[in-house]
Amino acid sequence: MLKSFQVGSKTFVLDQEKAEAAFAGKKVINGRQVPYFNLLPLKFQWAYDLYKKMKANHWEPEDIPMGKDIEQWRDAKAVTDQERWIIRMGIGYFSAAEGIVGDNIQHVVRELVTAPELKLVLGRHAHEENIHADSLLYMISSLGINPHECEAMFEDIKSIDKKNQFVNRASNALRRDLDLTSVANKQLLAKNIFIFGQCMEGTQFYGLFGMVLSLYRQNKFPGIGQMFRYTLRDESNHIELFRNLFMDLVEENREIWTPEFKEELRQTMAEAIALEKEFIRDCLPVNAVGLAIDEFLTYIDYIADRRLEGCGLAPLSAGIKNPLPWLAEMMDIKKEQNFFEGRVTEYQKSSALQNTSDDEL
Repeated sequence: MLKSFQVGSKTFVLDQEKAEAAFAGKKVINGRQVPYFNLLPLKFQWAYDLYKKMKANHWEPEDIPMGKDIEQWRDAKAVTDQERWIIRMGIGYFSAAEGIVGDNIQHVVRELVTAPELKLVLGRHAHEENIHADSLLYMISSLGINPHECEAMFEDIKSIDKKNQFVNRASNALRRDLDLTSVANKQLLAKNIFIFGQCMEGTQFYGLFGMVLSLYRQNKFPGIGQMFRYTLRDESNHIELFRNLFMDLVEENREIWTPEFKEELRQTMAEAIALEKEFIRDCLPVNAVGLAIDEFLTYIDYIADRRLEGCGLAPLSAGIKNPLPWLAEMMDIKKEQNFFEGRVTEYQKSSALQNTSDDEL
């Protein structure tokens, strides 16, 4: 159907069928390639909705006071060496991991998807990884930790190195000219998205999140705990993003969803779990400071099964119960009390609150 517009002496004719064909060409991969960024009409509505949600949750590290953390870090009696070690491991691992995730998004996944709204939300995801990396720099500088110690952790603590190598292999496998009409290469991309979304951000991050937030519940390192809470909220969106992307990729390319590939993904998760449990034992060599190693090890099995089931895969430890139910409550952080002034601090953009009643605020 053609539609004409007369403007002065000029006539402009728009071809709706051609535009609809362009819309039909929007795909996760192997879609219509154009040198411009035309979002409308949206085909992947979930991607735009998630982008808006992520944008509304924006936060900056400097919003969060670190005075109490600095005081506790310097006071030999306020916290134990074991508690300081958990914080060092958290900062040491995440200062590498956040950059690995962001780099994979920008230089692998975002380069290979073709729908503009997918590129939009992935760009926001990468931006949030920058914020997380910046928050770790803020923690390091606030506590006065030698940054070379963090760099040394990547090399000298084998459990950190193994986790980093696990995800880097999946990223490096796609850093080449890739024929995405090949079933094997489509599976490589799907596996990359699964590893980074469900194995790394969705599972391997959660043991340490639990340890830091357990300290936070004990009123230890409140600033760091708060930043980890905001990071955890972001991660829940990242997991959803990569899960939706994975499922849409499979839906568009059903030929990749073979029994063999499903089992490969399950075994990949099993490898991720084993690496995370080794890391947890390094973070918490003994039961201490009110934290039990077995609870965190069990939690990893529990959370991994949730990630598998969310992607249509069979669990590895069916029927396992959540040993840390309080961790879910820690994610409910729309409103917070300022640590020192007791005033309400809202970290969402005002535009996200326009429909909120006074009773809710």
